[in-house]
Amino acid sequence: MLLEVKGLCVNYGRIEAIRDISFTVEEGEIVTLIGANGAGKTTTMKTVSGLRPVRAGSVVFNGQDITHLPSHERPVLGISQSPEGRGCFVGMTVMENLDMGTYARPDRKSKAVKDDLERVFELFPRLKERSNQAAGSMSGGEQQMLAMGRALMAKPKLLLLDEPSMGLAPKLIQQIFDIVTEINSQGTTVLLVEQNAAQALKRSHRAYILETGEIVREGTGKDLADDPAVKAAYLGGDV
Repeated sequence: MLLEVKGLCVNYGRIEAIRDISFTVEEGEIVTLIGANGAGKTTTMKTVSGLRPVRAGSVVFNGQDITHLPSHERPVLGISQSPEGRGCFVGMTVMENLDMGTYARPDRKSKAVKDDLERVFELFPRLKERSNQAAGSMSGGEQQMLAMGRALMAKPKLLLLDEPSMGLAPKLIQQIFDIVTEINSQGTTVLLVEQNAAQALKRSHRAYILETGEIVREGTGKDLADDPAVKAAYLGGDV
């Protein structure tokens, strides 16, 4: 088991954002968390990456309990996040942003990093074209590609993708999901938070549905996509 979350509870002050949730991600999977705004999806991601403290429960990654491990130490273990809102360093160039993704790598001066950069450029040719351009001057779609590319430069065992399609045009959304599938096929395990449930379930091995901080349903991507209740609530009646 690559990631195992057990009985996780997270608060914002007195507000319970996540209540006793448990889920797993196995190596090689795409696992998606879907749910309405405020369901606790992003809080879950931030907790896995160490950005939110845990009130109760545990997070175990690759056999190691990381529940209270500082966030800056988690990339060293193999967890990397492309955050909601992209979080690009807007005053830095594309190349500088990508280089920031390597900061935790012990081999950051090696040929392996150059190979990973080439892989990122193959996945996102636009980034190679704009390598010397300031991130803040690029479109939303290009910044999303940059956020994902930067996360990949950490060479993660587990890639956390939080709302990668948010605010993008339909054609670009399809492209982003194609790239997510390709990243996974190349061997990277993906935990995905996504409001575009139709696309997410189509690409996922398994998925969990969150409502008001609790997991209310789980299953394979196909089973949930075919479920009439899920279709009505999240898929506009159809996939």
